[in-house]
Amino acid sequence: MKKRQKAFIFDMDGLLIDSEPLWQQAEIEVFETIGISLTKTMSSETMGLRTDEVVKYWADKFPNISFNQPQIVERLINRMKELIITVGQAMPGAIEAVQLCKKMKVPLGLATSSSMTLVTSVLQRLELTNVFEVITSAEKEPFGKPHPAVYLTASDRLGIPATNCIAFEDSLNGVISAKAARMKCIAVPSPESREEPQFALADVTLSSLEQITQSQLEEFLKL
Repeated sequence: MKKRQKAFIFDMDGLLIDSEPLWQQAEIEVFETIGISLTKTMSSETMGLRTDEVVKYWADKFPNISFNQPQIVERLINRMKELIITVGQAMPGAIEAVQLCKKMKVPLGLATSSSMTLVTSVLQRLELTNVFEVITSAEKEPFGKPHPAVYLTASDRLGIPATNCIAFEDSLNGVISAKAARMKCIAVPSPESREEPQFALADVTLSSLEQITQSQLEEFLKL
């Protein structure tokens, strides 16, 4: 019997790069300029959403404050790019996990809610350029995560059925997205969201990518 080819597909924000503090800083700074005062707790409400969805989220929350949404999207992306390039840091075990998957000669994909502009900045900062065979961004999809579109596009471009793909995710929206695409999912939630019961949707939940082992990944490839 011919062995079924599998693939690993990584999320990016909060999984490969410690971007959540950067997003919080960018959101707070940019929205403050138009009279919307956000806190770190408030900005965590938009975790895992596309940038345009983040902006729409706050526009709906503050209907009495009118502003140019596309302009704020652009400003957020530009500020994030600055922060990634200057202070962006890899999540613990992220580089090693990607390198391990690459060493196993399994096709690698990246499926993110971030714009391709930010993807380029992150991969350059983490020195992961040219590591992924396929990179997909939800900015090019009708819907962002938790819709499965970005994962389905990634599996399609890899030429591997979604049911044969293993996704790595940190956010609940991302886990829902991967499972809706019928993928296996390894979740690595942030400490503050680790106790959320919905993460039971994931096939495995880890506290860090540092816990990933080759034997564990080989077991996933057998499923």
